[in-house]
Amino acid sequence: MTSPTSFTARHNLFTAQQHEAAEQNRSMIEQLDLEVVRLAWPDQHGLIRGKTMTREGYLSALKNGVEITMAPFFFDTANAIVFNPFSPGGGFDIPELSGSPNVTMVPDPVTFRVLPWAPQTGWVLCDLYLRDGSPFPFAPRTILRNTLHRVHEAGYRFIAGIEIEWYLTRVLDTMLETGSLGAPGIPGDPPKVAPVARGYSYLLESHLDEIDEVLRPIRKALVGLGLPLRSVDDEWAPSQVEVTFDVMEGMAAADAVLLMRSAIKQIARRRGHLASFMCCPAIPGFYASGWHLHSSLVDAVTGENLMVPDDGAALSELGRHYVGGSLAHGVAASAFTTQSINGYRRRRPYSLAPDRLTWGFDNRAAMMRVISAPNDPASHVENRIGEPSANPYLYIAAQAAAGLDGVLNKIDPGPLSDDPYAADATQLPTSLADALTALDGDEFFRRKFGAQFVDYLIRMKCSEVDRYRAHLAEQPDPEQYAAQTTEWEHREYFELY
Repeated sequence: MTSPTSFTARHNLFTAQQHEAAEQNRSMIEQLDLEVVRLAWPDQHGLIRGKTMTREGYLSALKNGVEITMAPFFFDTANAIVFNPFSPGGGFDIPELSGSPNVTMVPDPVTFRVLPWAPQTGWVLCDLYLRDGSPFPFAPRTILRNTLHRVHEAGYRFIAGIEIEWYLTRVLDTMLETGSLGAPGIPGDPPKVAPVARGYSYLLESHLDEIDEVLRPIRKALVGLGLPLRSVDDEWAPSQVEVTFDVMEGMAAADAVLLMRSAIKQIARRRGHLASFMCCPAIPGFYASGWHLHSSLVDAVTGENLMVPDDGAALSELGRHYVGGSLAHGVAASAFTTQSINGYRRRRPYSLAPDRLTWGFDNRAAMMRVISAPNDPASHVENRIGEPSANPYLYIAAQAAAGLDGVLNKIDPGPLSDDPYAADATQLPTSLADALTALDGDEFFRRKFGAQFVDYLIRMKCSEVDRYRAHLAEQPDPEQYAAQTTEWEHREYFELY
């Protein structure tokens, strides 16, 4: 039992389900003789941070958490220091964050897993708290939890299905001996790699078989982790793979994406390969990858899908309004759905990615693709805007918040589009800089996610934009240089994501 003087008990951080899961964790660790547990938490970029604890250390953390530096929240994607931790308020204007203090990470025992590829190793997601037990204000998992709570208060549950594309490559040279190891604000040289397939195709079985030796342990691990894997597909471009998951509730879906990306990257690397969720690597012949987020709202009590249409309609009235909210907030949501400079290379006409605010019936050019049939309980919508490296907590939170707003305020999405690339509709941002400008002036996400968090994220991502612009300014012909994926983007994102 948790001691009444422990951190978790003092601040009432565990639900009854979490208390039960904590006891199950203790039994599992003993039964499987685990040596260590990786305590992980998602940062502002959707990357996993954390510590590896002994089994005794993890059992202690279930009671009192583990103090850990908040320093990663000062860094952009290249570990450039964006905020001055030694200024008053730590650069955030929050007195409790002055001087780069520790925060407390508390395991969520419901998320506990045993890693199939790492011997005698457990894994668990953590939530971050200040010393007074209040949630750390910049933790993306907290942003999603608060958003899903509002969805539930309105009488609904948010359900998501995952469809993510990524690249598998073979490492030729790690570049650890001959390349730059990097510095704060300057990523090291990524490994030199080779594709694992040639030629453009789609769903070609022979391509999957060529890489089955690498994909097999990945498939087995994802299933072994308890993730609802549906398929592993050969995607269109050479070496491009797609993974899909069955439907889950919102937080479980975000946690699954975080763990899935980590599992694929770690297993591939152990076998001499590099898996990348970067949207468009600077490798000749590669094409942009996407993340398609399938979603619906169900009744919070009965679980009934509330988007199912009657005869003659694309969606129910609630479903239409859900799409209306998604479109109404789609421009400002871009900074959450497409968080990297590289991700905006998808947003081109006739690219299988949306470039404007449209919805269509089973139309892959639309931002919101309706997949439905009269009285079909699987009816839902697919948001096709995201990039594979997007922070899953912020992408899903943005979708849930926008869709719920449409439902509550009965936002009309307008007519379905038969030709989305030619539609007279608002264009989506074509750069991260434009997306940040849109978010900066948006009152909706400031209300829903908190102005403090929105200002933090904008400043964080502006550091990325400024470094990219400085790199472009050094080129003889910046416009021509930036017409294709740049060396800067490949160095910044390829190995990281």
